[in-house]
Formats: sequence, structure tokens, C-alpha cells
Amino acid sequence: MPVEYKDYYKSLGVERTASEDDIRKAFRKLARQYHPDVAKDKKSAEEKFKEINEAYEVLGDPEKRKKYDTLGMNWNRQQPPPGWQGGQAAGSHRGRPPEGYEFNFEGSTGFSDFFEHLFGGRAHQTGFRGFSSEPHQGGAWHERGADIEGDILVTLHEALHGAVKTISLQRTSPTGQVENHTFRVKIPAGVAEGKLIRIPGKGEPGSGEGEHGDLYLRVRFAKHPDFRAQGADLFHELDIAPWEAVLGATVKIPTIEGELISVKVAAGATNGQQLRVRGRGLPQGGNTRGDLYITLKVQTPSTVSEEERALWQQLADKSAFNPRRN
Repeated sequence: MPVEYKDYYKSLGVERTASEDDIRKAFRKLARQYHPDVAKDKKSAEEKFKEINEAYEVLGDPEKRKKYDTLGMNWNRQQPPPGWQGGQAAGSHRGRPPEGYEFNFEGSTGFSDFFEHLFGGRAHQTGFRGFSSEPHQGGAWHERGADIEGDILVTLHEALHGAVKTISLQRTSPTGQVENHTFRVKIPAGVAEGKLIRIPGKGEPGSGEGEHGDLYLRVRFAKHPDFRAQGADLFHELDIAPWEAVLGATVKIPTIEGELISVKVAAGATNGQQLRVRGRGLPQGGNTRGDLYITLKVQTPSTVSEEERALWQQLADKSAFNPRRN
């Protein structure tokens, strides 16, 4: 079946010339409506979030966006750009999927075939096999099946509390017979991004009387409208007005638990300054949790009324502050 081209700019509702900030804002707006952690109707929002999560996975990453733009709509008929190897980004740990394997993640946020062809992400063989020390009847050796590896997307809420996901693994045998295997996978609370979850016996079948290989699922965090995870720490960008930066303010910020907490912005705050809230990140072993870091983004109005312009001019005339003064 032909792989359908995905217009990620259309998915986020932005122009191809959109800035990184425009793309980030577009994703946050849509994700607040459709993200599994915040959507009221999770079932109907699931497919839409898959689309916007994948779009932001590409357009929110400067390197992926550059390669996506370079290939364009004729991606399957063009010479790949430098650094593009085997249908995935050079240096990626993921390879191409073994023939006949397809993962379906029930209730989660998987990637499309288009994304997997361009950036990797499907299951692939690790190449590890084993042999028994005893031959079976006929003198042939028992050969253990190869392990296979794939990605599983986990929301930050699931990483915080843990979850159980239903996984459907579809395999086409060399004779063309389609085999479906469905099983449940436990996502432990505090799971780290990049961690491999082992499911014994769900890999390639062995030969002779050799045992099946294992399936390893690599955890990837789904994008969140309010937080970015780095290890067990969470990062949140907080927009503040110029007068809040100058005079100070007490503002409400969201937490991964879904509640709002008050944070004090000290007078004289600067753009890019970080505030730290201890113990509001993800679990990191035992009963401890990472921290929540708030990055201040001082916003200035793009348009002002005549009255506002006069007030800003009055402030400029009376203020002793001059950042260019030696």
C-alpha cells in the first residue's frame, strides 16, 4: 500500500514560513484541546492528537524540519539529502522494520507509516540470536528467535502514575499468513524516556525447537502542551507582561498533576530567568521526584492604542533606565 504524504504544516494550521515560536504556539493551542492528559473526550481526541503530536515531533525539531522541507511532497522520488541514511536520520538508533511486522498501539499515540519511513520508529530486529547446546532430531541446532525492538509513546501523566497499555502485534509469515498477537504491557510509574521495557517471548520465533526472542519497547514521551521533560525534571515556559517583570507578581502555573500552584516572580525578573519548584517533576526512584523549572518569557505587545503609546512614551521619558548607557 502506498505511503501517504503528511502535510505537517497543515496539521498544525501554520504556514511553511512559520517561526519556531509560531509552531510552538500552534501546537500548544491544539494540544490543550486534544492531548490525552487534558482532553475531556479522550476517545474522539485520540486520532487528532496523533496527527498534531507527529507534526510537532517533526516541525518542532529544527533538524527534522529541515530534512522534511528538503524532501518535500516528492519525498519518495527524490535523492535523499546528505545525512539521510536508510530512510531515517543519520545516527538514529532505530533501523528499518523486519519484513511483515507492524505495531498497533491501542489507546496510545503512534506515528504514521510516512513518519516511520522518513525518521525510523517501527520495530526492527536487534540481530541477537542464540543457539542451544543440544541438537534436536535430525541433527539440526535449536536456534533462538531474534529480539525485536519498537517504540511506545507514553504521556507524562502515564509516566507519573503508571499505566497498562494494550499492544497489538501483527506479523505476516513467509507463507503470507497474518498472525495477530494482543497483550498488555505495564508502564511503571516513573519510567524514564529511552528506557527499554522487555516483553519476554514476543520476538521472532525460533527455528527447530528454539524459543522465541523478546520484544523490547523503547519509551518515548508524547509531546505535552505545557511541559517538556528532561530526565525527571519538567520545564514550563511562563509568559509574563513587562510590568510583571519590573514590579514582580504572583502568578498561577499548572502542574503535571493538573492543579494550579502560585509562584512568585520577583521584581526585576529578566527574560529567560528560571524559577525552581522542588519535587514537582516526575518520579526518579524511591519516593523522590524531580523538580519543575519555570522559564520566564517576557512578552511585549505587538500593537498598542494611542493612549497606551502615550503612556509608554511617558514612561520612556521619565525612566532613568537605559540598557545602552555605558
